[in-house]
Amino acid sequence: MQSEQLTRPRLWTPTTAYVTASAQAEPHGRAILDRLAAAGVEDVRLLSGDRLPSLRGADERATYATAKRTLAVVTSAASKRRPAPIPPSADFAFPIAEGCPGHCQYCYLAGSLSGPPITRVYADLPRILAGLDDVVGTGAVTSGTVARGHEGTTFEASCYTDPLAVEHVTGSLSATIAHFGTHDFPGPVQLRLTTKYDDVDGLLDLPHGGRTRVRASVNAPGVERFEGGTARVPARLRALGRLARAGYPVGLTIAPIVPVDGWREAYGRLLADAAAELADVPGLDLTVECITHRFTPRSKEVQLGWYPRTKLDLEESTRVRKHGRFGSVKFVYDAATTRELRSWFEQALARELPAARYLYWT
Repeated sequence: MQSEQLTRPRLWTPTTAYVTASAQAEPHGRAILDRLAAAGVEDVRLLSGDRLPSLRGADERATYATAKRTLAVVTSAASKRRPAPIPPSADFAFPIAEGCPGHCQYCYLAGSLSGPPITRVYADLPRILAGLDDVVGTGAVTSGTVARGHEGTTFEASCYTDPLAVEHVTGSLSATIAHFGTHDFPGPVQLRLTTKYDDVDGLLDLPHGGRTRVRASVNAPGVERFEGGTARVPARLRALGRLARAGYPVGLTIAPIVPVDGWREAYGRLLADAAAELADVPGLDLTVECITHRFTPRSKEVQLGWYPRTKLDLEESTRVRKHGRFGSVKFVYDAATTRELRSWFEQALARELPAARYLYWT
């Protein structure tokens, strides 16, 4: 018999929700207010303006704890609505929300978003979605390419959030999937998202039209222990199987890959478990993306402020310093380690998931 932990989906319910004045005026914002009431959120604060109050606590840990229990319902700035290139995942990223209620100790958002890690969700979602038509056919990752052109123009909805994590209290993901499934775009498109959560009941009967690919973010047990507040990997795989059987294209995002002790055996079991879950799916459309662990000086600083006792390897002396665009710096595995990891994964994927399309390694 499956344990209760694996049969009941992992839901996040904020302790406090702030709703700006502009968000209250939006129909989707008012729908979120209804969802918050249905979820039992008692501390919902309707603001008279659009400025959020300070959540700064006595120290970094106190600020973090408060922010992670808080949802802000806001409207988007024009700069946020503009689709941005997001290689190698997709042609463009666009915002459903920003911030995540999970407690992943390696979280890349730690160095990407400023201020306390509050989760913001956008009440003007229809306005955001309406702006996507303008860039259809103009991307450089999938649009017009030989390898992935059949995907159409791809839009990533999980660049700065886990949209399934907040779906329970927002409904934004369902609305986005239905829009992609039914809207008359000027060309072929695909919505993409990756998640560490498993509450997919509300997605199964949506008119997705095969235009949404949901990927489960998965890892070996030695790395999964750093993913606090999320659904366990077996539950994520089971949810992915349910979505695949409901006709969704699906995927595995194996990230971040970390060569922990016994990593070959651990990742081998992970791939075998994924293959077993998806074995009976007719017409399975499965992709795999592999992302190795990396960190920036800024993300390391923030992560250690949030998780001062973490056992995650953030030692710079054992990594290679790599410079990105605009002078950014990140620490990655050395060439020999990367070659060993990549070679093993490519062979293991071909063996365990031969029907999967392997999109990229980074």
